[in-house]
Formats: sequence, structure tokens, C-alpha cells
Amino acid sequence: MSLQEQFTQAQQDSKNLPERPDNMTLLKIYALFKQGSAGDVTGERPGMTDFVNRAKYDAWAALKGTAQEDAQQQYIDLIEELKG
Repeated sequence: MSLQEQFTQAQQDSKNLPERPDNMTLLKIYALFKQGSAGDVTGERPGMTDFVNRAKYDAWAALKGTAQEDAQQQYIDLIEELKG
């Protein structure tokens, strides 16, 4: 199975985890997914009052420069770990 196929499978698996991850893990999942699918962060950083989207943006921005393939592999590994 190719890396892209594994990444797609991990996306589907992430919707059926045995328990909901904590917020920090959810941010990591989001950031790795975005980096793996879209590359480096784009757009403006959300304002101070938009806490959720600002946290998501910051988590994604922290991965800036990470190769998409590396982010995809980290995403796959994290979902596998959460599956148990």
C-alpha cells in the first residue's frame, strides 16, 4: 500500500477511534493532516477572540517546513497508536 493510500486509510480510521483524544492530541492530528495534505500553513493568523481556529493555525504553523510525506507518516503512526 502506498503512503498516500495509508494516509487516506488513516483519515477514515481517525473517525472510528475507540475513545476521543484529548484536545492537544486533536490539535496534533489536525496539524499533521493539514501539513500532510496541503503543505505549509497559508493565510492570516486568526484574531485573539477566535480561540479554536487560532490554536489550529498555531499547531499547523509549528510544522512549517515539514515535508508532506513526513507529516503523512507521522499522521499514520499517530492514528495507529490511538487505535490501540
